[in-house]
Amino acid sequence: MSHTIRGKGKLLARARRIRGQVEGLERALDGEKGCGEVLHLIAAIRGAVDGLMAEVLEDHIRTHVAAPDITSAAERTRGAEELIGVLRTYLR
Repeated sequence: MSHTIRGKGKLLARARRIRGQVEGLERALDGEKGCGEVLHLIAAIRGAVDGLMAEVLEDHIRTHVAAPDITSAAERTRGAEELIGVLRTYLR
């Protein structure tokens, strides 16, 4: 069972909170709120997305790279390569 399926409820709840934050940002922009308020909303969204990313990354590392029950070097390498690819995209 995939770790994203195991933690599906918790991850969906976080994603829904992020969606709510983005909707709040849209309302602020539409309502022509001040740049300070808009910047705080953007920072909050970024923090929430970073937190979600960190949680899924940690689970990925524990499940697909560092798990002691992974006996195949190819499987461990595949997990590491997936991680590297995501990190390269994320850090651009």
